[in-house]
Order: sequence, then C-alpha cells, then structure tokens
Amino acid sequence: MWSNIFKTIVLFTLIGCVHPTFGQENLDEVLSSGIKTVVIDPGHGGKDPGCHGGITNEKTVVLAIGLKLGEYIKSKYPEIEVIFTRDSDEFIELDRRAKIANDNHADVFISIHANAASAAAYGTETYVLGLHRTESQQEVAERENSTILFEENSAEKYKDFELSPDAIIARQLQLNVFLNQSISLASKIQAQFKAINRRDRGVKQAGFLVLYKTTMPSVLIETGFLTNPGEEKFLNDPVNQIKMANTIFKAFQEYVAEIDGVNTLVENGKGYEASIEEIKAQEGEENVILKEEENKVYFKIQIETSREKLSLNDKRFKNVSVSEYQQDGLFKYTAGLFENDFETADKYKKEMRALGFEHAFVVGFMNGKRIPIAEAIKLAKK
Repeated sequence: MWSNIFKTIVLFTLIGCVHPTFGQENLDEVLSSGIKTVVIDPGHGGKDPGCHGGITNEKTVVLAIGLKLGEYIKSKYPEIEVIFTRDSDEFIELDRRAKIANDNHADVFISIHANAASAAAYGTETYVLGLHRTESQQEVAERENSTILFEENSAEKYKDFELSPDAIIARQLQLNVFLNQSISLASKIQAQFKAINRRDRGVKQAGFLVLYKTTMPSVLIETGFLTNPGEEKFLNDPVNQIKMANTIFKAFQEYVAEIDGVNTLVENGKGYEASIEEIKAQEGEENVILKEEENKVYFKIQIETSREKLSLNDKRFKNVSVSEYQQDGLFKYTAGLFENDFETADKYKKEMRALGFEHAFVVGFMNGKRIPIAEAIKLAKK
C-alpha cells in the first residue's frame, strides 16, 4: 500500500540547477574553517509516529537519542551551533527539515530514525544519498519518505518530483563534492556502533527525500528495528538511548578531527557515566512506554487472562513487555499500544500468536477503560 501511494505522490524530477561551483565553494569553506553548524534531525514526530513496535514508536525513540546527541556536541564544542529540526513531539514536513539545514548553512546534517522489517531483522545501518541496490534499501527509503502522506496538499506540493535513477544520479553529480564527506561520517558512525556490539549492517545508499534536498554532507541513521522485540526493548531503554547518542557523538568527534586535520582523543559525552548510573539507580521502575492521553483511542493485544495477579516479568510472558487491567474479577494482560491504529495492532496480534500466544486478540481502550472493539475502530477513524 505504502509503495503504491508513494510512487503516485513522490515521483520527482530535479528541483532546479545548482551552480556547478556552489557545492565546491561550500565544501572548501568547511574544510578551511571547520564545522560551525550541525543540524540534528530526529525523524517523524507529532501526527507521524514513524514505525511502531509493541511498546514504543520511532518518533519517541529518535527524539531521545537526538536531544542527547545535541547535548553532547554543545558541551564539547561550544563554538559549534547545534540546531534541531524538532526538539519536541512536533510534526515537521520533510522539505522543511532540509530547508532548516540549508537556510542555516549547516556544515553537517544528521537525520536519526528507527527501522521496520520482519521480526528477525536487527542491527544498524547508515545511509547517504544514492541509488538503492537492493529491494530492502528501496523499502526503507519509501517508508521514511512516506512521511509526506501526513503533510497537507502533499500531492500538489511534490507533483514535480521524480525519484528516478536518472534524477538521483543527476543530483549526486550536483552534490558530488559532499558525497565523500557523507560516506566518511557514515563509516565512522557504523564503526562506532560495531564497537558497542551492535550489528553493523553497513553504509548504504538510497533515495531519501530529506537527503536529496540538503546541500551539505548528510547522513540518515537507522538505529535498529522496532519490529524486532529484542531490538525494540533495547531502543526503548533510556540507558541504551544514551549509549546510542554517545556512540554517534564519538563518530562525530572523529569526523570533526578529520576536517580539522588533527588527532583528537575521542571521549564520552559530558555526564555520560553519571546519567547512566542515575537511571540504573532507579530500581524497580519500568522503561518508559507510550503514555495514554485522555480522549484518545488505543488498541492493545490481549495475550493472557488469570484469576490471580501475575508479575509483569512472569516467564509466561516470554520477555514481552505487558500491562495489566482488571475486568469481571479477572486480571488481564496486554502487549503493545497503538494510538488510532487498528491495522498495525492487528499485525502485532499475528506476531504475538506466532510467538506462542495462540489466543491473542485486539482490544480497544479509551481513558483507561476497555471499550467494544467496533466502537474503538469507529472512533479511531474520526
């Protein structure tokens, strides 16, 4: 579905010519005067949640990582201006994200995302603008580009754009002076991920709209797969969000040193160890899960019912994060939390059944109370 809609809306041609010396002059300035501005782009936000896991979503995870990354850069490099495309749960249109970077003459653009595929897929990968070489790379780009479906007048807005191989090649030639720098930063990021035992899926190329429109070295990081329960649990953990931000920060230090032509001691972000210890000291607290807001419809997957209260860590839950509610004198346990999204909840139900919860089914909630599923679906459509 996404693919067909995407191909209808996001077919785009080259957006005007860049003067042939523009890119080289800008790169020469960066190489001679160093990095002065970096734009950090936590993907999605607001009405666009990005990809879903069972207990969190993309927009929530990447915002936490992005904000911490910016904090580390500001602390070590006070001379570098750090600009966020968003620093809260706000929807920012794709072309505006690139415009923020371009208008502020950014020297580096870092877009942070989380991935979606099968439940078995795991690991990190970092993209630069280019032609996809596999179907999976194309699917990642199409999923991230589908953010435009949340934009108003997107069909009209992007009607003159074509993501054809010829258009990508032409744009690469225009921005060729930045490509080596983008690949250099991407390679450093992946090497640092590997150093903390994250699976290195490599540096890749694909036609991401947000990278297509930026005019500086730019990378898009996929921090892991929220559709993999183990990876989702990892990325939902505040300690691991700090570790991921710190890992990207280490790669950024290496990149800055390369631009400056100096050797540098790559170090952890300021307060890194202390912030992790503080979180770990809060024993017994669950990882933050998506918060249910008033007067909104949520779908969950009921996987267990018991006459006796069970520990949320009970082995019968098979390491799946669950929540509890009571009804008719019984304790009932659900997995997942999907705001106004029955379709994704239904897919997650199938995953739970495949995991061994044979009688899993979707239930609807509003204001903390279970409501009939038909009513929930009807309200969600509004």
